Amino acid sequence: MNTIRNIFLATALMFSALTVWAAPVDINSADAATMATAMKGIGLSKAQAIVKYRKDHGKFSSIDELARIKGIGKKTVEKNKANITVKSEAGSAGK
Repeated sequence: MNTIRNIFLATALMFSALTVWAAPVDINSADAATMATAMKGIGLSKAQAIVKYRKDHGKFSSIDELARIKGIGKKTVEKNKANITVKSEAGSAGK
């Protein structure tokens, strides 16, 4: 019984550590697969739309610009604010 409990505890700690150490995804540089995995409510097709928008319009200056993309609303942006970032060329984060 202790062995099962220890395995469960170790697994839980491992996954919680991954959550704590996961860095926000930079929507100005991440590929579609990365965004689809890291963002809530964003599948591969919406992530590809983000990449296309970035190519067509240039880098995002704020996270809120995501709402300009068809299929991504303000609620989706709000759900993901903790998971994403917008970095400038100098590497500083901006929101």
